[in-house]
Amino acid sequence: MNFIKSELKDYKILLRNVPAMVVSVFILSVVCMNLMASKELYSSTYFCINSGLALSWISFLCMDCICKRFGPKASVKISILAMVINVITVLIFKLLSMTPGHWAAYFSAPDAATGELINDGLNSTFGNTWYVVFGSAVAMILSAIVNSYTNAWIGKTHDKGSYGSFALRSFISTAVGQWVDNFVFSAVVSHVFFGWNWTQVLICSTTSMFIELALEAVFSPIGFKVSKNWENDGIGQEYLNLIETAA
Repeated sequence: MNFIKSELKDYKILLRNVPAMVVSVFILSVVCMNLMASKELYSSTYFCINSGLALSWISFLCMDCICKRFGPKASVKISILAMVINVITVLIFKLLSMTPGHWAAYFSAPDAATGELINDGLNSTFGNTWYVVFGSAVAMILSAIVNSYTNAWIGKTHDKGSYGSFALRSFISTAVGQWVDNFVFSAVVSHVFFGWNWTQVLICSTTSMFIELALEAVFSPIGFKVSKNWENDGIGQEYLNLIETAA
């Protein structure tokens, strides 16, 4: 009970200290990337790109910003919060997709039969499948742990306060974390339910990681600026004092 009370207090102070805009963007990116992952952009025998890749780098950049200022434990906790809200959102979508009625696209269909197919497709997309949600949740939590603690480990010896230092810890941790995220999801979902072989799992996990890493690299100066401003403005000092006292 003491542990639970301590963790709840930690969460309460953490959420009060991490800027709401970053937490909101983090959560929104997780919800949207899981939804957009349903749309395939390109697929071949050993290469697959879905629309979720265009958004997944956002959550990792948010993690890197939080980790630099608040530490790896805080980053993991915000990641878990985002995943819990994502699961709740998916459940709400699932329930709403089971209700009667038509999506707006139904009324623009050329005939009723086509409209029903469109309606069923949208219900299926927003309803999601349980194993996709489960695989995504497991992959997100494991990758958040790997990304955050790798970032903190590199930062202990190589962070000089410059953009180069931020980029070093961010790029390496994101590469490792994204690969873990892609591999776990592919192994749990694509291999088991879609029949992917292990070669496809490994190659797609790696190629997707490079795409996501490239997107984060483009926007990493913004992440560095945000975390630097937090430091200069003393943002989160209450939480930092808490974990310093606990240590």
